[in-house]
Amino acid sequence: MSPLMSENCPQCGGNLASAIAAGQPGDQVLCPYCGTRLIRTGQASGRGAPPAAGGAFAQGMRLKSFAYHDAQGLGREAFRMLIPVDWEFVGGIQWRMDNPGMPAVAAFQVRNPAGLEAFEVLPTLSFYWSNDPFTHMTFPRGSRYFGNEVQPPVGILQALNEIVIPRYRQGVGPIELVRQEPLPDLPEQLRAVNPNAIPGTSSAEGARVRISYPWEGQSIEEEIYGVVVAQRVATPSLMGTMEMVFWVVDYLFSFRALKDKLDGMADLFQAILYSFRLNPDWFAGYMQVSQMMIQNQIQHIHQIGQVSRMISQTSDQIRQMSMDSYYQRQATMDRLATNFSQAIRGVDEYQDPFAGRGVELPGGYGHAWANALGEYIVTEDPNFNPNLGSTLNWQPMTRQS
Repeated sequence: MSPLMSENCPQCGGNLASAIAAGQPGDQVLCPYCGTRLIRTGQASGRGAPPAAGGAFAQGMRLKSFAYHDAQGLGREAFRMLIPVDWEFVGGIQWRMDNPGMPAVAAFQVRNPAGLEAFEVLPTLSFYWSNDPFTHMTFPRGSRYFGNEVQPPVGILQALNEIVIPRYRQGVGPIELVRQEPLPDLPEQLRAVNPNAIPGTSSAEGARVRISYPWEGQSIEEEIYGVVVAQRVATPSLMGTMEMVFWVVDYLFSFRALKDKLDGMADLFQAILYSFRLNPDWFAGYMQVSQMMIQNQIQHIHQIGQVSRMISQTSDQIRQMSMDSYYQRQATMDRLATNFSQAIRGVDEYQDPFAGRGVELPGGYGHAWANALGEYIVTEDPNFNPNLGSTLNWQPMTRQS
């Protein structure tokens, strides 16, 4: 029998009885000793199947394809991603329509309903600032300037610690800063993807912070990522040169788990983030709405039903111009994903025998399986067969060269 096929962890040899007794999902177990993600064979592995007595374990993970449909706004798929089969998706796209440059934001969680683990995308924060005293009289600090909060620009670490954490983690208990790390190479990486991503009058910097706090009687660790992009516009005025600064705290997402377990879940969280794909058709429509709002003198729109009518009035040229921005955002998300783990697996492309198309799955596992429900298993064990004891039809996937 393969050494991977046992009731002990194939990585550290620890007995998994405690993990099973703790009520971890039936065919997926996180080793309580080394944090390795394991899947079980030799049991009924349909959805909702209870844990079996005994069984064998192999290193790997089981994921499903999830697509979010923006029913409130554009009426089409906005994005898709891979999430663990036992986890749930909460949230989605929020249309706020008071900001012509950012009429919608993503805000959602992919979380374990049986625990406290979660991947979360936080709403982008947009700000405005000016050195013009007359502007401050009309739009004082804390007010809204065409949907942007009036605040002076700050660096990304200050933004994460003084804006993002207080706003989005209010009420969780005393928060301790475990560590913080700038990502100084991010601006150059953005320029490499799209030379126009950060023009000379703009700046960008990225960072991540790790915090810990008590929640529901347990100690949680969370790592939060973000990027500050600031664009400065100088114009002559009676008082001299007036500078306006439009800046955003963007690409905000986080991973959380029980204390000392976060690093052990790096491969799973990285797989979720790497798999995230905006629908270019949705993003083009989003950009069209933004462009039309700007062209229409930033008219306030009170009913989301007007979105479709606005899109029909825009040109194909605007649609094509938006694609550069789409590819830049997608490449940035991929780059931020690589910063989460020291052991970067990346992704491998496999052929889905049921869907008849390629799909990107977590890399480095060597073996992948698919079923007709759009679920996938990746594993390092060549002897692992999810059909054993299963009521589902699992087919092996061929990795694309």
